[in-house]
Amino acid sequence: MEGYGPYQIATKLSEEKIEMPAVHLARYGEGVNKNKTFADIYRWSASTVVEILKKREYLGHTVNFKTRKHFKDKKSHYVDESEWTIFENTHEAIIDQETFDNVQRIRANVRRYPDGWGEAHPLTGLMYCADCGGKMYVHRVNNGKRVPQYTCGQYGKYPIGSLCPTQHRIKAEAVLTLIADMLRAIAEYSKNDRAEFIRTVQETQAAQQTADISKKRKRLAAAQKRAGELERLICKIYEDNALGKLPDARYEALDAQYAKEQDALNAEIAELEKAVTGYEQSRKSAEKFIALIDKYENFDTLTNTMLNEFVEKILVHERARKGSQDTTQEVEIYFNFVGRYIPPALQPVPLTPEEQEELRKKEERKDRLHQNYLRRKANGKQKEWEERYNAKRKAKMEAAKAAIRAEDMEKGIFTTVSQLPRQEPRKATVSASAAV
Repeated sequence: MEGYGPYQIATKLSEEKIEMPAVHLARYGEGVNKNKTFADIYRWSASTVVEILKKREYLGHTVNFKTRKHFKDKKSHYVDESEWTIFENTHEAIIDQETFDNVQRIRANVRRYPDGWGEAHPLTGLMYCADCGGKMYVHRVNNGKRVPQYTCGQYGKYPIGSLCPTQHRIKAEAVLTLIADMLRAIAEYSKNDRAEFIRTVQETQAAQQTADISKKRKRLAAAQKRAGELERLICKIYEDNALGKLPDARYEALDAQYAKEQDALNAEIAELEKAVTGYEQSRKSAEKFIALIDKYENFDTLTNTMLNEFVEKILVHERARKGSQDTTQEVEIYFNFVGRYIPPALQPVPLTPEEQEELRKKEERKDRLHQNYLRRKANGKQKEWEERYNAKRKAKMEAAKAAIRAEDMEKGIFTTVSQLPRQEPRKATVSASAAV
């Protein structure tokens, strides 16, 4: 939940001298490696961590029929998860379902690589473009400041702007501040009146999901009806073929066609049933969200664990006026358990006539300034000003970048080639048999 990848977890376990699972099993005479001599009993691998993270047995379930022998090589092969047989609650669980689901969601997101500053931003994997649905990636400015910003990953794909028209650029600090403000407001509201909070959450969920879930229920009924019809048709053509009423070639063609449609319907029915069941369960999830809120005393500093526990996804819209620092930008925050919920304290308030007039004057002023900019750009004055400004700014920027680089070198994040220890060239030894 802290955002570490499998390799990072494996490295941490090795450093903390935690025995590998195979070694632990061998101590009790279990496992396929019980008679093996281990060179390093603390040598964890990323693949072992991955298998542990996705193991459903830790939820208290028994999972059977993960493999099946293939008729060609007579060897066991792993089958799709949809073909597993899961017996739930057969033993004591060591992890809850919410944490397990969160881990699977995190692992399905983008990889969080450390950047040039030696860190992976906590929002990576949670940010999405509201227009194209693409993932947003963090960028570090190179102007002597440490200001991480997120942009839409689809915008930058060649040709530029073909998959998404704009960058949807937003500062990461602004998003973190917004999340913290919303969590503080939700925590205060839930503590003051929990019953009212639960009621408003359920109303919000119903408003968001009723239309969508109604369509899914209708489609589920239609799919189930068609699946029943296909089953009867398959039985009918089988009988006709057995009685000689239907030729073998025609039977095989119809059987393959019906079987293909039946497989597609079964997969769709499973997804629809999962969605409908999830909707019914989400109506009782406000209490879980309150319990999660109660775990933390304040939200001044958002850690990786807190973000992964609270936030499901963040949708970023484009700014109302591009190129303007004083503008609005819509950000949709979807929380785990409750979805998109805005507490009453942060609900939009209608503007008064005076505020509307002031806003209109600001927009008119921005329009005039933009027209002036376009005129300066057309007659070349803007370029002359930028050249003078950049010349003055360059020395200051280079000094700031040098200070940041020196700080990174002191921390060991960045090292120049000249600072690496010198080594003499080594010649490889070639055996006599290889030389021949």
